[in-house]
Amino acid sequence: MTGNLQDRGTIMKHNVDVVRIRENSIQLNGWVVGKTPESRPSFLVEDHSHKPLKFQYVSTRRDDVSQIYYGKVYDQDFGFDIQFPYERGRDYYLVIRCDGRKVRIRYNEDLIRKRSSVAHKRMQKIRDLMNMETVHVAMDFWKENGLRALVMKSVHKIQGLDNDYDYGEWYSLTKPGEEELERQRREVWEKGPKFSIVIPLFRTPEKYLKEMLDSVLAQTYGNWELCLADGSPAGEDRSSVVKKYMDRDPRILYKVLGKNGGFSDNTNAAMAMAAGDYLVLADHDDTMTADALYECARVIRDHPACEVIYSDEDKMDMDGGALFDPHFKPDFNPDLLTSVNYICHLFVVKRELVDRVGGLRKEFDGAQDYDFIFRCTENAGEIRHIPRVLYHWRCHQDSTASNPQSKMYAFEAGSRAIMEHYRRVGLEAEKVEKGVDYGIYHTVFRIPGDPLVSVIIPNKDHHQDLDLCIRSIVERCTYRNVEFVVVENNSTRKETFDYYEKIQKEFPQVKVVTWEREFNYSAINNFGVTHASGEYLLFLNNDTEPVAENFIEELLGFCQREDVGAVGARLLYQDDTIQHAGVVVGFGGIAGHTFIGLHKAENSYFHRAMCAQDYSAVTAACMMSKRSVFREAGGFSEDLAVAFNDIDYCMKVRSLGKLVVYAPYALLYHYESKSRGLEDTPEKVARFNREVAKFARKWPDILRDGDPYYNPNLTLRKSDFSLRDLKKEGIGEPYKLDPAIEKLIREEA
Repeated sequence: MTGNLQDRGTIMKHNVDVVRIRENSIQLNGWVVGKTPESRPSFLVEDHSHKPLKFQYVSTRRDDVSQIYYGKVYDQDFGFDIQFPYERGRDYYLVIRCDGRKVRIRYNEDLIRKRSSVAHKRMQKIRDLMNMETVHVAMDFWKENGLRALVMKSVHKIQGLDNDYDYGEWYSLTKPGEEELERQRREVWEKGPKFSIVIPLFRTPEKYLKEMLDSVLAQTYGNWELCLADGSPAGEDRSSVVKKYMDRDPRILYKVLGKNGGFSDNTNAAMAMAAGDYLVLADHDDTMTADALYECARVIRDHPACEVIYSDEDKMDMDGGALFDPHFKPDFNPDLLTSVNYICHLFVVKRELVDRVGGLRKEFDGAQDYDFIFRCTENAGEIRHIPRVLYHWRCHQDSTASNPQSKMYAFEAGSRAIMEHYRRVGLEAEKVEKGVDYGIYHTVFRIPGDPLVSVIIPNKDHHQDLDLCIRSIVERCTYRNVEFVVVENNSTRKETFDYYEKIQKEFPQVKVVTWEREFNYSAINNFGVTHASGEYLLFLNNDTEPVAENFIEELLGFCQREDVGAVGARLLYQDDTIQHAGVVVGFGGIAGHTFIGLHKAENSYFHRAMCAQDYSAVTAACMMSKRSVFREAGGFSEDLAVAFNDIDYCMKVRSLGKLVVYAPYALLYHYESKSRGLEDTPEKVARFNREVAKFARKWPDILRDGDPYYNPNLTLRKSDFSLRDLKKEGIGEPYKLDPAIEKLIREEA
């Protein structure tokens, strides 16, 4: 990639990303690039008669623009933040000059309103798909993954244009209104907890510091103190700003440390100032929503044993005006936490727990909060998640979101934090390595003892599929201590039985047992288990083929743990799109797979498809379980002959207090339901409907309350973790069973 735009047939490129009217001013955020990285743009603002107008200008870092147009990150500012006075009904013009070229862009209220419309935003998204950034990203994706993958990714992008609103609009429609905030302020609390908000300062920009302080003062819950420990160099502390706020509110405490002890020591100094029942960790340039402490206090009132609380969060731009990239999290998910620090902000921990586990540790600087969260969650009696955005995380050039060097620094510290966590809880890991991106981790566990794995495969004819499945495991996969139990289920072709004789002679670890009754997936697998000798049971469809040669080790690494009862794999269709990456109970009315149809190379929601994590269920097309857990759970429920028997089994495993884990690096193809037909007859449809009703009657709580490993702000209508549709699903409302399913339950009863 060249560092010169001239080779691309242009001299200057520019874009205004954000336009907003605030009271009596207009604010513009965007970027400009010229012929070379050294090109310097100039700006002019004109009024309606093209006379120059005074304006405020701040240059901003745009490493993304530098990378796209020049091929690498230059230590220069290519972005701008421009603000100027505005009078309603008037026209204004932004003039940009660079490399001898001039553009004039008109702004008025009608144009801005039009650009905020759904139709305009869709057109803007289409234009965004055609810009230079998209071209280069698409070319790189094509080279790495092929044309088919690029077409699929493009289709998914275009489908995303149909959203009725972006996150900023969605948030404005769902956040508490002023009437609700006022009600919270008036609420009387008996023995409400005291929160100590602990924040280290270091050369905090005055604008950001004020916004953070204002967000604390705006809290609707009043029993708090703010503990600020300032590690700025001598003469650069922020006492002049903070003391004005202290004069307004005595709950603000401030200490000048005189030197920078690093993030951990500075935070610990702020903790030492705290006298509250709970500590609230926040950064010096972020903001909290007005109801943040109120929501935390309400959780503590309802769950007095709670020692750790975390909330959802989003990001805000540098000027604090635009919100984007919301992170709607699951309830506590220990395996997801070892894949990524998904908890992050807002994080609240009981003071007594901090006294037990200790504060932040300097040796983990770069991932000091990750290490701290591990130690707190390991020892907490109760952990609660608030499925609401209570924290706005400011993104800037020094954050790990845009600085590769700080990413590497944080990644290495995070890897050590995970290994230390495993050591404390008694898990043996060989290594923690980089996953799909920095900050995403892949753990390789030790597997002591070389235990026997019994692979149980039901089969009716389709001996060629079965042969590919068995042969690929025997000849290509790296785990050797395996036996195969093929459960013959009413095959009719002579060549199938000829194959059984041949494969058992060729591979002595294969044995075929015969099921002589009608098709019942649950009963067939239960029957297969009675003929298995292994300590670990791997339920596998005959139409699967391993992609990862170590997929058994990946499953076994999790399944050997005492706290785990079942483990599922990542399954792909033949075209390399996702068939299974975990199961959410509630998808499609009852249960469904996540990220169906997403290409394996596409980014999923916060990389969830590539993160090991706990789910409510996984598919038994490839699922490993301990024999002891299988016995305790009672095996597969034989009253569910065809549908939802694997989901039901996972629910029974969870009722035993065991985890169900999704292992993304255990990768296989699944050539989907070749061995059993569709529900294409009235009898089959009736049976399927009965099993829907039986599952719903057995597990009504999760269908009513929602899957704890999924967030109620996300839709149940699609598998891609999209925002919940406010028009069709509402928000803040309980989940509702599909009326057709409710009818089936009544009929079954």
